[in-house]
Amino acid sequence: MAPPRERNDRRPAWNPAQGSGAGRGGEKPWRGPPRLPKRETSHDWLWGRHAVEAALVNPARPQPKRVLAIEERARALQALAPGLAVQVVEPTAIAAMLPTGAAHQGQALETPELAGVDLDALAEPTDGLLLMLDQVTDPQNVGAIFRSAAAFGARGVILQDRRSPPLAGALAKAAAGAIERVPCARVVNLARALESLSDLGWRAVGLAGEAQADLAQVLDPRPTVLVLGSEGEGLRRLVAEHCDGMARIPMPGGFESLNVASAAAVALYEASRRTSVRAAGESD
Repeated sequence: MAPPRERNDRRPAWNPAQGSGAGRGGEKPWRGPPRLPKRETSHDWLWGRHAVEAALVNPARPQPKRVLAIEERARALQALAPGLAVQVVEPTAIAAMLPTGAAHQGQALETPELAGVDLDALAEPTDGLLLMLDQVTDPQNVGAIFRSAAAFGARGVILQDRRSPPLAGALAKAAAGAIERVPCARVVNLARALESLSDLGWRAVGLAGEAQADLAQVLDPRPTVLVLGSEGEGLRRLVAEHCDGMARIPMPGGFESLNVASAAAVALYEASRRTSVRAAGESD
């Protein structure tokens, strides 16, 4: 029989991940660190000062399900929307309900996603600017594009129903309240939507880096739909074929391309100048 020390040396090292085993002083198997509460995965959350405040004053929004805020922000929100029920919590409690890293600025709002509008309602009267996004799926980019659309007076944004992110969460935070101001139409087929818009008198201009003409050469004062594609693939063939003109943004600095959100801001600025010229001419 081996001496006691030798017998102990032959025992396998205790592995906490395997538990302590039955019969060792009645200890329960070690199950690892305690689980944290599961984060919400719903698309019904908005966070950040501008996104939450704009949603609360938007009459198209239904009554919010929950409003969470730190004490200072709760007072500000109740001053903005008298009678609003706000649950005062610590910042960590807000963060626990949101995606990791969400910059909530001490407030968050749970509310159903904002309903879109019909394409016909968005397109009539035939005047001004519309923006159409083809397979632009990054919420940060789409949110920034909504913000630019609001800044340059676009009438609305058209998205493909199956290939676009929800108007909530990180998108709403990047939009800084613009999704409450700029109507959005979701359509099944972008090419057919362009056909419908053309019948109503809209002219579609697609952006593509390989286009021969500069944007300023293709734009005119007529009601215009600016069509932008994803950064990787650009406009799909069928969508591009339904555009009345294709244009590129000239970049004399020699840089190859712009982020789609930056390209949208440049295009909206240039197009808004054309519609301003038309409006000024009609008022003379």
